[in-house]
Amino acid sequence: MAGHSKWANIRHRKGREDAKRGKVFAKIAKEIVVAAKIGGGDPDGNPRLRTAIDKGREQNMPKDNIQRAIAKGTGDSGGASYETIYYEGYGPGGVAVFVESLTDNKNRTVSDVRHAFSKCNGNLGTSGSVGYLFENKGLILVPKSVEEDKIMEVALEAGALDVQEAGDQWEVTTSPTDYHAVRSAIEAAKIPIDSGELTMIPTTTVSISGKDAINMMKLMDMLEDNDDVQNVYANFDIDDSELESITG
Repeated sequence: MAGHSKWANIRHRKGREDAKRGKVFAKIAKEIVVAAKIGGGDPDGNPRLRTAIDKGREQNMPKDNIQRAIAKGTGDSGGASYETIYYEGYGPGGVAVFVESLTDNKNRTVSDVRHAFSKCNGNLGTSGSVGYLFENKGLILVPKSVEEDKIMEVALEAGALDVQEAGDQWEVTTSPTDYHAVRSAIEAAKIPIDSGELTMIPTTTVSISGKDAINMMKLMDMLEDNDDVQNVYANFDIDDSELESITG
């Protein structure tokens, strides 16, 4: 799991950099629009919307942007109709990759995703080819400065599955249904949160290094830079120092 939180942190950092260019804000806004359209504009009664808003706040997305996206989702303004499509495949070294997209043109998206896999020494697979290697979980990262007894007591009492040490953070995992209750309990206890998300956590990992690791990071970048791709999950395990040197 520590490897997963390592990548979550790198994504979070890169997300803040991308937010300066508006890329992350655009993806979060798309998710807010879709969530509000499907489940309504009240985050208290719409977990998907609440998750998207939380992600926006973590990336310092302006409140006005969030409200506009909610209004767009609940209004009758028309616009593009987005479809959620999942893609599965293998990256370099046999790494399992699961891609979640929101697209208004699935032919364009599948072509772009296939090109990314091919360019980085991977291959796009069929539906179900790697999905079974991941579990839906909630993941909340809390700074290590918080006392272990405190985060353990608050998180586990609220329904967390586990609390583990992961470098300079505590890694709190939850079931998808308990994620918001656990996060709310942590926030109510005035415990700072570095990041939180509903994610796909691999049940097994594949160790890669050298050229495979470099190509894997290129694949992750190509997929995550695609405007239609919302999330990318993979089961790679790369040594921390090598991962940092590759990602900068």
